Amino acid sequence: MEPFKIKVSMEKRIFQSYLMGGFECSTHRNYRGKRLDVIAATRHDEYAEADYQRLLNVGMRTARDGVRWHLIEREPFRYDFSSALNQVRAARKTGIQVIWDLFHYGYPDDLNIFSAEFPHRFACFADAFIKFLLSENHEIPFICPVNEISFFSWIAGEVGGFYPFERTRGEELKRQLVRATILAIDKIRAICPTARFVSTDPAIHITAASSDPRRAASAEKHRQAQFHAFEMLRGKRQSQLSGNETYLDIIGLNYYFDNQWRYPSGRRVLRGHKSYRPFNLILQEYFERFKRPMLIAETGTENEARPDWFRYIREQAEIVKSEGVPIEGICLYPIVNHPGWDDNRHCHNGLWDYVNEDGEREIYAPLAEEIKSRPYKWKMQSG
Repeated sequence: MEPFKIKVSMEKRIFQSYLMGGFECSTHRNYRGKRLDVIAATRHDEYAEADYQRLLNVGMRTARDGVRWHLIEREPFRYDFSSALNQVRAARKTGIQVIWDLFHYGYPDDLNIFSAEFPHRFACFADAFIKFLLSENHEIPFICPVNEISFFSWIAGEVGGFYPFERTRGEELKRQLVRATILAIDKIRAICPTARFVSTDPAIHITAASSDPRRAASAEKHRQAQFHAFEMLRGKRQSQLSGNETYLDIIGLNYYFDNQWRYPSGRRVLRGHKSYRPFNLILQEYFERFKRPMLIAETGTENEARPDWFRYIREQAEIVKSEGVPIEGICLYPIVNHPGWDDNRHCHNGLWDYVNEDGEREIYAPLAEEIKSRPYKWKMQSG
């Protein structure tokens, strides 16, 4: 299939394009203790320039990507950015705008994430990265300091699914990650006051499995927890963390087909179920609560459902945009297929597949046609 191009309007906006592509960049240790490196597994580090050009060819002029802290800081406070150099230079050469993830679940082996040292070490890493980035590219940087504070706190600190495999320490870990985010933003702004920040977390919906008022109250308590990290950043919760309104810049919401479930069973509530909450209502609630520009920072699904899911997300975003909610973009995530975190299976969830021996990636035609089917226009909202 030949590459296609999408005509776009050039109205003022935060990002270079409304439609974006995200490169899976997880580096955590899974439940078996295996360190993941999805950037290497997909060979995106080798083919960054070609990958960015593929995005440009389909009208995606903004990307999410990440750097790998555990490779950059192998010894405390000694930084080697050679592992990120190809991506950073490819971004400069192609002109693509990148939202850089600094912490996508992984961190150096010598570091205890619950220690007082952790926020300081992360902030120093952020300081070193922004200096490196600006030495290569003088565009305004977009940074996601910590991807999914709430999810990582739960999976790694509450239920022991990711390293460090702790249990019942989720709230403690959430506070640590908020501290680290605040210190990192301070470091980056001291060097580059114009830097923009995207704070991401899953957008979810939880309902009770029965009409028992106590169950309903518990379900709502769990649902409300999705807002806590953002509230900590803006100083409305856990004020000892020293958050304030300036630390919450752009909200990135990660939303997948399984982001709604029953409490306490955990049974998924899927589209078509009577308890399923339309995504546009979730987006509306976030905006009413935080009054920030918003990005659908991750969304996608696997196999033949990809085009239909993208169509649904696009339509839901258009509903709230028509009501004045500043949805600044939709990021297809991941944009290239990758190995499964736990079983190494070939996940067919991207727009492109694994790279072949010629450095090419086969495009998934049904999703490509769905993307091509409608032009994308941007309107900058006030506020």
